[in-house]
This record gives sequence, C-alpha cells and structure tokens, in this order.
Amino acid sequence: MQLFTSAMIILEDSILRDAYLVEESGLIMAFGPMPVPDVFSKYASKVYDCTGFYLSPGFVDIHTHGSGGHDYMDGTEEAFIGAAASHLQYGSTTLLPTTLASSDESLFKTFSIFQTIKKSEAVLPHLPGLHLEGPYFCHKEKGAMEENHLRLPAPEHYMNILERSQGTILRWSLAPELPGALEMADRVINEGIHVSAAHTCATYEEMSEAFDHGVNHLTHFYSAMSSLTRKDGMRILGVIESGYLIDGLTLEVIADGMHLPGPLLRLIYKCKDHDQICATTDSMRAAGMGPGPSILGPKQEGTPVFVEDGIAKMPDRTCFAGSVATCDRLVRVLMAEVGLSLEEAVKASSLLPARFMGLDQETGSIAIGKQADLLVFDQSISMKRVFVSGMEIQIVHA
Repeated sequence: MQLFTSAMIILEDSILRDAYLVEESGLIMAFGPMPVPDVFSKYASKVYDCTGFYLSPGFVDIHTHGSGGHDYMDGTEEAFIGAAASHLQYGSTTLLPTTLASSDESLFKTFSIFQTIKKSEAVLPHLPGLHLEGPYFCHKEKGAMEENHLRLPAPEHYMNILERSQGTILRWSLAPELPGALEMADRVINEGIHVSAAHTCATYEEMSEAFDHGVNHLTHFYSAMSSLTRKDGMRILGVIESGYLIDGLTLEVIADGMHLPGPLLRLIYKCKDHDQICATTDSMRAAGMGPGPSILGPKQEGTPVFVEDGIAKMPDRTCFAGSVATCDRLVRVLMAEVGLSLEEAVKASSLLPARFMGLDQETGSIAIGKQADLLVFDQSISMKRVFVSGMEIQIVHA
C-alpha cells in the first residue's frame, strides 16, 4: 500500500486540496481530505509527501507516432520501447502507438513488434492497442503522407490487415468519402475498432452519412481535412464544418500552440461542447528533443523533415509534418491560449481521450477502482513523479 499525502488532487471537474490518496495492488483504493485515516497510515509501506504539488491522473495520448528520437515504425523493439518510454517521462501513462500509410511489410512488422512488446516486462505506459492512420486517404489532403502508399479500402486488403493484426488495432483513421470506406467502417467497428475521419475531402453530407455508420471522431481537427468550398455558386460544407455541426462527433486537437494558433483553439472551444474535444500530441520522433533535421515515419522509408520553432515542418516549409509536443505541453497551451482551468485542461488530456476510445473505466481520472496511473507535478506542469498502475518510473529528462 502506498500513500500520497497533502496533495492537490485533480478530479474530473474540481481540485481537492490538502488531500490524501491510497494506492494498493496497482489501483486507487481511497482518497479524501486530510488527515489520513489511521487504517491507511498504519499499513502504508511508502508515503509520498505531496505538499505544494498536484496529484493528477496520467495523460492519455490516442495519437502519437513517436518520441525521444524513435518512431513506432522504425522496425525494432528498441525503437518501440524508446518511443513509449520517452513519452512516459512527460506524463503519458496510456497511449496508442500510431502508424502512417506505409508498405504492408512495414505495417505487419509493426504488428509483430507491438505483440512482442505487449508481452515484455518493460516499464512502459499502458498500450491498449494501435492506431492505424491510413492508408485509405484522399490524395488531395494527404499532408505529409507518402502518396505512393495511399489506396482505396478494398475488403481483401483491410481484412488481411485485420487478420495479421491479431486484435491489436483499437483505432483506425480513414477518409470516409472513398469508395468502400463505409462498408469498411461497418466491418471493423464490429471488431471493436474505433473509426475516425482523417486526411479527407468529405462534404458535410458525406460526413453525416459516415457518422451514421459509426465514424464518430475527427483526427487532428483542421489538419488535412476539407472546409467550405463553392461549386456552381453554391457553398459546400466540409469536414471542419461537420465537426461543429454534428453533435456527438468528437474532435481531437493538436494543442501544441502551433498547429492550431491560440485564436483558433479558442474558437473551437467556444463553438463545441468541451466534453467532445480532447487533446493529442500527434507527435513524431523528435518529440522531447531539440531542433534540427529529423524523419517522419520509419527511418528506412520515412520523410525527411526539419524541426524549428517548436514544430516539425516539411523541408520546403509549405506545411507542418507533425508535432514535437508532449502531453504536459498540451495542458499548458490549453490553459494559456484557451483559458481552461487546470482541471479542464487535464481532463482534455486524460479522461476525454480515454472516454473516446472506451478506456475510461480503467484510466483517465482519479476514481476508486481505477488504475493508479498518477502524476505529481508543480504549477508549471513539470513532472516530479510518474506512476503506472502504482509503479513509479524514474524521471531522467531535464
């Protein structure tokens, strides 16, 4: 039994000040205002004095390609572990390793490595499943995706991917307007996979139909998706407008302060129910590292990019290639740029992404019976301690 005392505990909609929390067998056993009941203080094997610090649920990142100089598609167990362990340093206690549109060979190798890592004893964030970003995307909104890897969703292709994945896919992003996409959504949703719209040229009507088929989330809102256009004088609404108009269609925002500038973030939060928006990093291998050249995607067949001004850019600087954010940065940006309270920003980075992926019964908030995925940090959201199911990991970053 571990005991946390004199903490400012961040709950779903409030902060419980001068409070204690009890962890036992990897789960949250109890919490409440100080003083600690004798039954807990008597049997605690370890006590953490959290005076002056916040005790927060661990962050949940449902879209991340890598960190710490590693990408999940590098093709080695060492890189996979390195990427996950790097994000853990910044408070991500649950994450979905995310792939890019790639060759089938690279994708299948990633499946194999993920299955091996899941069986290992490495101290890592919870890895409930993979997020496949592609390869069924619109060429016009491909962003940093390699065009030669994009294709239409044919049953013989995606069913083969499903079989090879052996149940490890939790989320799949696709362009819902493509021929065969809705049939694909119907089939994979039946397998327990959450389907998101991404890199898409869909109209509002196409997005509404996709929503009826269970495509209920928008990947990196505003990035690589259609917006208002005109055809024969008529205004045609796109995916961005759909995000505002369709109730229940949830959004993820790359809240690094770069992909979505402050005023645009404020507009999103002004026009959409806050409980339908979560924060994500969409981070690539350069997350948590300094500026300079890097690679988006696997080292052997990835895309050269350059990191500067706190963002990864394509070499010609015409568009962003992915963020270098970590989840602590998301919380700071949401507070500074949108004006969210600390508990609201933490909720956007923990409970809401967990809820959107069906993980909120296990993690995402401080509640009795949930996994003791806990963070101790200061006013600047600088990590002091990180726990995964009650197990403390060593923080080594500066």
